[in-house]
Amino acid sequence: MLMVLGYNIGPLLAQSVLGMVNGAFYALLSLGLAVIFGLLNIINFAHGALYMLGAVVSWWLLTYLGIGYWPSLVIAPILVGAFGVVLERTMISKLYKLDHLYGLLLTFGIALIVEGLARNEFGSSGLPYAVPAALRGATKLGFMIMPTYRLWVVVASFVICMSTWIVLEKTSIGATLRAATENAALVQAFGVNVPRLVTLTYGSGVALAALAGVMAAPVYSVNPNMGSDVIIVVFAVVVIGGMGSILGSILTGFSLGLLEGFTKFIYPEASGVVVFVLMIAVLLTRPAGLFGKAS
Repeated sequence: MLMVLGYNIGPLLAQSVLGMVNGAFYALLSLGLAVIFGLLNIINFAHGALYMLGAVVSWWLLTYLGIGYWPSLVIAPILVGAFGVVLERTMISKLYKLDHLYGLLLTFGIALIVEGLARNEFGSSGLPYAVPAALRGATKLGFMIMPTYRLWVVVASFVICMSTWIVLEKTSIGATLRAATENAALVQAFGVNVPRLVTLTYGSGVALAALAGVMAAPVYSVNPNMGSDVIIVVFAVVVIGGMGSILGSILTGFSLGLLEGFTKFIYPEASGVVVFVLMIAVLLTRPAGLFGKAS
């Protein structure tokens, strides 16, 4: 047992670590949102529906084609990312010079359509998706025994998030993307195809959402409402971290997962609202977010 000042903190620590599973999905989803908003200035309310679509595609691949979890981690994000590319080229690209409200309304409508089609096809009950054989069982961490798959989700999400941040902040690709958002005409004059770059950026953000959906399928089951259940919390994560801040979204996502787990142990009734209480506090004291830059 882990003792601090005579108290056994093992259960508290265990619940907080389990909260990191939710935090991993918050981080992955808010990362995609931050990439799209930070680089394209679009508030992508369809993000939750595309997260759900990633889970649905992985279930469909397994059920009808016999394609398991590991190939789905690659195939489903590519397919959903391609769908995102089509959305960007046919609809979203028309809104870049308009007020943010137009992009929010359009993507909200897209979310309703995608979720409605999924609900019509699969109903509202969850569709089971088995944990891959290699990740079944549990792992002893010393103070708790944690399901191996959930441990994998936390570690894989952290690696993916930090790798994305490094690419965007520390490489020439990221520098080109940031430059294209600041002065597209100048970047295009250097031979960069800016419209294609923007399209691929949106597709990549969508693919991150779909990847989170594939990883969530064995944890939460595949449900047409799974995106709408989490998207409001994810938007709160992005606001707290700072709109458009990649690192802020990652750190805030994992931190809020820990906070939720801690709150579930101390005062379970407050676990569903603690994120929004924190968001209000941050907006009142630091409107740009914890890691955002004031305009």
